[in-house]
Amino acid sequence: MPELRKDPVIGRWVIISTERAKRPEHFASRETFLPQEGDCPFCEGHEAETPPEIYALRPHGAPANSPGWQLRVVSSISPFLRVEGNLERRGKGLYDLMNGIGAHERIIETSRHVANMADLPKEQISRVISAYIDRINDLEKDKRLKYVLVFKNHGWSAGAGNINHTRSQLIATPVNPKRVKEELSGARQYYEYHERCIFCDIVSQEIESNSRVILDENGFLVVTPFAARFPFEVWILPRRHSPDFTSLQENEREALAGVLKKTLSKIKKGLNDPAYNYVIHTAPFRRQKTGYWRTIDNDYHWHIEIMPRLTRIAGFEWGTGFYICPISPEDCAAFLREVEV
Repeated sequence: MPELRKDPVIGRWVIISTERAKRPEHFASRETFLPQEGDCPFCEGHEAETPPEIYALRPHGAPANSPGWQLRVVSSISPFLRVEGNLERRGKGLYDLMNGIGAHERIIETSRHVANMADLPKEQISRVISAYIDRINDLEKDKRLKYVLVFKNHGWSAGAGNINHTRSQLIATPVNPKRVKEELSGARQYYEYHERCIFCDIVSQEIESNSRVILDENGFLVVTPFAARFPFEVWILPRRHSPDFTSLQENEREALAGVLKKTLSKIKKGLNDPAYNYVIHTAPFRRQKTGYWRTIDNDYHWHIEIMPRLTRIAGFEWGTGFYICPISPEDCAAFLREVEV
């Protein structure tokens, strides 16, 4: 019998279509990575092929935009939003609009030609996490901006193109994204009624039931969410309550790097290196607005969502906002738990 499950944070319903279910191993990706044409512009020695670097880790003090780096951050060569200019908020009849002000950056995660973050050393992933935090903190200084989304596209069907060099992106926006606002609203409503963080309660319940837990180590819980939208959707939640990803201390960054590497390695090995996206949901910048952020430090909880691209969204999903997941999250968790990495 199929099940309708309700996401406890935002109230979204999903259909777990168990009657269509396949065995977990049958979801292994059949995507082939397209061959790369020419040299990789993200490898060491090709710095002139990217925009000038905004940020870099250079342990031996090499000049900017030259070899000798561990990690670089550059502006997107074709940014969706630009830093230059003014917002100029305005109305056009009943429609609201503003100029496309923001930031769009690429985090080149290694100077070596490595395709999947899962194959980076834990120490390098920790450097990537620190770069995310440094860039978010720097962009917070721009008072026009309200939110920074850090995300990764891995594989062609996830939007990565045909340059097989591991990298992440961030986009800073002058408005809070709708998906994030839904989480913020749901978390605040839950807190107003229960005086508890809903994500902390999810962590406690998942540990107690254990049926959707993949990993529980070093202060981080890795689960398949109860109302999963996609096969093998995975969330990484810190056990320590914090609304801000940027609050991670050095030891926590190292711990998260190990957990993220292990999680991505399980997905890569168990599902034949599928395309995937991940996003980091963190609290917005606290711009002045009376009463608006009154409880956010207590009610919100940053987390990472990883979504392998193993199925496609079709007409029903677009028309209703429902998602159809053809395998239970419990089966997905049991499968990934058994993948040894």
